[in-house]
Amino acid sequence: MDTGQTAWYLVAGIIVLFMTPGIAFFYGGLVKSKSVISMLMMSFGAMGIIGVLWVLYGFNMGTMAAGDGNLISGIAGNPFSDFGLGKMANSNESGFLAVFYGATFAMATVALISGAIADRSRFVPWMIFAALWGTFNYFLVQGWVWSPGGWVFDLGTSLGLDASTIDYAGGTAVHINSAAAALALAIVLGKRVGFAKGADQAHNVPLTLIGVAILFAGWFGFNGGAAAFSDNLEGLGLIVINTFAAATAGILGWVTVEHFKEGKSTSVGAGSGAIAGLVAITPACANLYPLWAIALGLLAGGLCAYAIEMKYKFGFDDSLDVVGIHGVGGFVGCWFLGFFATDTGLVYSGKLDQLIVQVIASVGVALFSLTITFIIGYAIEKTIGFRVANEAELAGVDKEIHGEDAYAFGM
Repeated sequence: MDTGQTAWYLVAGIIVLFMTPGIAFFYGGLVKSKSVISMLMMSFGAMGIIGVLWVLYGFNMGTMAAGDGNLISGIAGNPFSDFGLGKMANSNESGFLAVFYGATFAMATVALISGAIADRSRFVPWMIFAALWGTFNYFLVQGWVWSPGGWVFDLGTSLGLDASTIDYAGGTAVHINSAAAALALAIVLGKRVGFAKGADQAHNVPLTLIGVAILFAGWFGFNGGAAAFSDNLEGLGLIVINTFAAATAGILGWVTVEHFKEGKSTSVGAGSGAIAGLVAITPACANLYPLWAIALGLLAGGLCAYAIEMKYKFGFDDSLDVVGIHGVGGFVGCWFLGFFATDTGLVYSGKLDQLIVQVIASVGVALFSLTITFIIGYAIEKTIGFRVANEAELAGVDKEIHGEDAYAFGM
């Protein structure tokens, strides 16, 4: 790794590190004023527990190349192969940048899930969940997707197809994975008191849009940093312009649908549209022409604007639309590659191979995440209790759980 690549790897990691507080601000503005501290703490708590576990054994669990002493070939690396990274410290200090960069992804992925259970989650059970979910889900799944030897990474070869799974920066490992987990937790914890369409309104739109701005900027480290991870710095320019194009098109897609649905376009909708476009381009940022990135952003923004209504139709309370934005946006981005990926998509190759591997990989990760999350969440709920009492929810989880108010007026 040359000095330029090393420098960009470090800078990208720092940029992505700031995305988890960005998630906290984005979510914090959307919830009730008496739940802001809770949302911030769920993100910062995830940073604490996942950061420590990643250094201890999480990075090892996603290393699945042959000869690394895997627990289950293609499924689970050995968490004790370099527990605490002592061997790395003695042999390859440059590897620490990969550890740091990967940790920022892990923390953000767990933080995303918290939006589905806003206003009603207890903090200690959330921290236990984060530790278990990181260990038995994310640490494994990211290895499936990005580590040679992972079953998703090798899927095309295993099936004898002329295409490999494309997930450049996390459509499956981050967005579909966290959205499936969000759906499972929303089901386990149940609906908020008074859950109904139109019952909730963002209490602090500027805070939410500050979160959007942080995430928008952070995504260039998120997608662009993967260029250093995959030794593809020559493709960095394409990654940057595709990320930018999809995000801006996502804004247009969302606010257009809002206008025709509701007769008005909202600032929260514009911010959500940008996020939808960014989610969709995440797996595809290095494998599309810019015109297709614009089309993908428009499609994702529009579809996600419709998809957030699913929770009312199907009766699950995904408080802050993790499923509607990260789940739908993630699937759209992954499957879009099956048609329009440069060289291997159906439009260019005339073959379905790319679409087949994209569908199998994304659905496989979603089903695994849904199942393992439900098991973990249900076990916590039935033992120590995951959800606050209804009285505490109505009074406000900030004061009940953390003893703090987000806004101390009159002091």
